[in-house]
Amino acid sequence: MNLAATPEPSTPPRRARVVVVGAGPAGLTVANILRAASVDCVVLETESREFIEQRPRAGFIEEWAVRALEQRGLAERLLARAQTHGECEFRWAGERHRFAYGELSGHRHFVYPQPLLVTDLVRSYADEAGGDIRFGVRDVALHDIDTDHPSVSYTDRETGERTRIDCDAVAGCDGARGVTRTYLGAERATVARHDYGIGWLALLAEAPPSSDCVVFGIHPRGFAAHMARSPQVTRYYLECPPGDDPENWPHERVWSELHARLTVAGTPPLTEGRLIEKRVLDMHNYVVEPMSHGHLYLAGDAAHLAAPIAAKGMNLALHDAFLLGDALVAYCAEGNASELSGYSDACLPPVWQYQEFSQWLSELLHGASSGVPFEAGTAAARLRRILGSPAAAAAFAEIYIGKGAGV
Repeated sequence: MNLAATPEPSTPPRRARVVVVGAGPAGLTVANILRAASVDCVVLETESREFIEQRPRAGFIEEWAVRALEQRGLAERLLARAQTHGECEFRWAGERHRFAYGELSGHRHFVYPQPLLVTDLVRSYADEAGGDIRFGVRDVALHDIDTDHPSVSYTDRETGERTRIDCDAVAGCDGARGVTRTYLGAERATVARHDYGIGWLALLAEAPPSSDCVVFGIHPRGFAAHMARSPQVTRYYLECPPGDDPENWPHERVWSELHARLTVAGTPPLTEGRLIEKRVLDMHNYVVEPMSHGHLYLAGDAAHLAAPIAAKGMNLALHDAFLLGDALVAYCAEGNASELSGYSDACLPPVWQYQEFSQWLSELLHGASSGVPFEAGTAAARLRRILGSPAAAAAFAEIYIGKGAGV
């Protein structure tokens, strides 16, 4: 980002207490919390409303996050429409192993695809509460973040006009490639990154789910997963080389590998269907420390990325948003800056808990296909312990559902 090259505003600057950059789950949750407390804010989003309400993303929300949304009046449609899961299944060495984590932890997952949650949050903020959200903006830039007079500027995509918004704080919720993370360069923060050295072929199939729970297929040919998204659509994953071309995976090859990696004795055959999404995800995690600088506060993927191995990304984004929204309300409405000053320190422990679990689970799921006998053996030992030890099963269930992780 080259601030010196940013064009001067062509319209008079306006004022808002908070500018939220990015209209994903984190940004929209922060905006709704602020709006409910009558704190003036503006949301800036580079994509259109139609795009963010259709963009396929995560679908599993942990129960603590659902209850937190419910407390803020943001879960009515979710609670009415979402399915709940309290079991998962490991398919390994030709056998199926059901794991009732809901019974062990007392909590469940809610299956509610991110586009539906985003649609609900936009409706609540913009349509019902009259919140200010500007879609399709270009060239977002941050200014004077280290001073008492921060601001954000952008260009209106339709008119070409440049606008500056003076504010007290900026919530950076624009994801891994957004401008706010870029602003916290190496001179302002450190980025701890872990590359798994594997890829996942992410698939959406226009086919009813073939199981009533998440299925983890642990197989020498590569990991595979089945996850319901709706009564008509199923998410599948296939382990593949990092950087692989999705075109290397035609319909016939996809379904052949899914059958090979997920079929064990006593399970019904997979229901095949048209593939409506096919992309390769290179598995990696990162954490930005600290998650704030000056008057800029990062949340969600702008601050940390959790590969979809453990379905933690959206849940961490919501955790950040609850803390940040409440801290901004305390600062803007009450003049109390203590929660904002402690925001990064409060967020990072559960972030690292989920990162550690993601790495641990990856070793379990990918050991059989690693090609390294020692890794395969330790992964098998880990799975046997989960399935055979009540204490190990309870510990796994708690972190899998988010209980006991500090969230």
